[in-house]
Amino acid sequence: MHTHQLLMIEDDERLANMVSEYLAQSGLQVSHMADGASGLAALQEPASGQAPDLVILDLMLPDLDGLEVCRRIRTLNGPAAQVPILMLTAKGDPMDRVIGLEVGADDYLPKPFEPRELLARIRAILRRRVDGGSAAAPASQVLRFGSLEIDRDARSVTISGKPADLTSYQFDLLVTLAERAGRVLSRDQIMEAVRGRELEAFDRSIDVHMGRIRAAIEADAKNPRRILTVRGVGYVFAKQQD
Repeated sequence: MHTHQLLMIEDDERLANMVSEYLAQSGLQVSHMADGASGLAALQEPASGQAPDLVILDLMLPDLDGLEVCRRIRTLNGPAAQVPILMLTAKGDPMDRVIGLEVGADDYLPKPFEPRELLARIRAILRRRVDGGSAAAPASQVLRFGSLEIDRDARSVTISGKPADLTSYQFDLLVTLAERAGRVLSRDQIMEAVRGRELEAFDRSIDVHMGRIRAAIEADAKNPRRILTVRGVGYVFAKQQD
């Protein structure tokens, strides 16, 4: 049986030890880092040699805040960028929760929490991950929306099997939207998500790129059905598409 490896980024030593001991009883191994920088380093080069299956991330850290750590994880190269993130916070502020989920956290648990509740959330996330096709990893790299298919491994886009012509940067923009289908993203959020990858000389005008992506994937770029503009805010990638 696969022992799940978790990485906990938390500056409260006592809490981290308590959580580690509790989760160990359920067969979950926890490695602990006390700040954001060492947490990011441990994620990219795990001491055990096995990448963590999930990150438990505290919102309030001594160096970087948890939202920034979350953002940086999501812009890493390779599979580390996809690791599920469960955020812990002492704040009951719903705004933090919204921002946390927007920057890529999978779930959110306010402190103080029952260890049982934490375990239940972790199991649910890991189960979703397995159900989501880790047994057939290549399949999980393909995003499908009606006749549109986006293959993240091959970095290709097809519509009804015909290839759509996009630059590398436009592909990254499209994936950024598609991975967050149904969520309205501001231009800043979109730029934040694609920054840190190797991009062509940055064109400030995301709108120009969106126009080109629409020309490539929409049946009618003037009346888009896949990438919708939300006036004054940004863009949303439609969940339901033909």
